[in-house]
Amino acid sequence: MNTQAPLPVLQHLGTLGDTTRCRLLAVLERREFSVSELCQVLQLPQPTVSRHLKVLAEDGWVRARSDGTRRPYRRVDDLPLHQGELWAVVQAQITADPRVEEDRERADAVWSAREMRSRDFFSASADQWDDIRTTLYGIRADLLPLFGLLDPRWNVADLGAGTGVFASAVAPFVRSVTVVDRSPEMLATARGRMAEVSSVRFREGDLETLPIDDGAIDLAIVSLVLHHVADPAVALAEVARVLRPGGRLILIDMRQHDRGELTEEMGHLWPGFAAPELHDWLIAAGLRVGPWVPLVPDPSARGPLLFLQSATRPRTTGADRPTGTAPLSID
Repeated sequence: MNTQAPLPVLQHLGTLGDTTRCRLLAVLERREFSVSELCQVLQLPQPTVSRHLKVLAEDGWVRARSDGTRRPYRRVDDLPLHQGELWAVVQAQITADPRVEEDRERADAVWSAREMRSRDFFSASADQWDDIRTTLYGIRADLLPLFGLLDPRWNVADLGAGTGVFASAVAPFVRSVTVVDRSPEMLATARGRMAEVSSVRFREGDLETLPIDDGAIDLAIVSLVLHHVADPAVALAEVARVLRPGGRLILIDMRQHDRGELTEEMGHLWPGFAAPELHDWLIAAGLRVGPWVPLVPDPSARGPLLFLQSATRPRTTGADRPTGTAPLSID
């Protein structure tokens, strides 16, 4: 009595012994298609196509993925060696079948029609796309690729972090984030927002006396907080102290304005900043000054216009005055 298990390749011969299933595999090797699309390509009824796909899936030749109400199928890429070699033999034989070439042409036409529907959608939605994109992916979707520029080895400080919106966004991309704010209430909200994030540290303190060790930070963010500081020069000197040599400061704040109501209603101590005075403070702090860039206003924003200023702590002593708008590299 022969008790030996059959060779693995023999288990698949029955599946590939049907021409329709081989045609399906040939189509699905190039791209993925739904059942209804495969019906168009092979010119077969839906029950027939579904039955053959079920056999192919059970034998490990194709797999489907969920895509809303659709279930696109594709040939398995990582076939076992014996299975891939068997398919290579069968594929070489079925290319002589004229139906396979017809399937290829119809598959190209179905795929082109799908791409055309996508192009038509964007053509018809161009004037509404910003709203559609925001509804689907959120208002910050366009900025998300910038997080990929962060070095995962960095220690980042969000200084004057408020409720920690920026810190929570950046935390997954870096080694650690130190959140500093002088308001216990703001810090409590930030802690609640990032309760499950182990890489974030919370410190209560002022920008003029930062509770951070010397040279501990690779990237310091000071966003919309400097105008609340009584002595910005002292605060920027503190930022320079906590930056490592080569570390960078990114500062966002208001351009100079005459909106006096902000002083009364929100406790602003400075009516924004002009580039010359800001550069003087940065240089006095020992930082190398990068570009001062006016930010494009958000149409929905009601506040003053904003700018972004970058600066770097030099690896050697001494600081440089800004030289035009050339981007500053971190070496």
